Amino acid sequence: MTEALLEASTKELVYVRAVDVNDLSGAVRKEAEEGGMETLYALHRADGEQVALVGDRMLAFSLARQNQLTPVSVH
Repeated sequence: MTEALLEASTKELVYVRAVDVNDLSGAVRKEAEEGGMETLYALHRADGEQVALVGDRMLAFSLARQNQLTPVSVH
């Protein structure tokens, strides 16, 4: 696969992973705890940049698809 093709194919992927609220800091952690959440779901680009943080796994996948991105689960 050429470098350009690989770059184009990875731009559309986002990785969805569970995040323990206890691992968060600041206002995000406080807000999640006040909402009674123990786990949030982060969406990350292929380069590792976090682009979203939501309270539900299905919402994370839906959000990705609504933005023409392909979600992939990370365990």
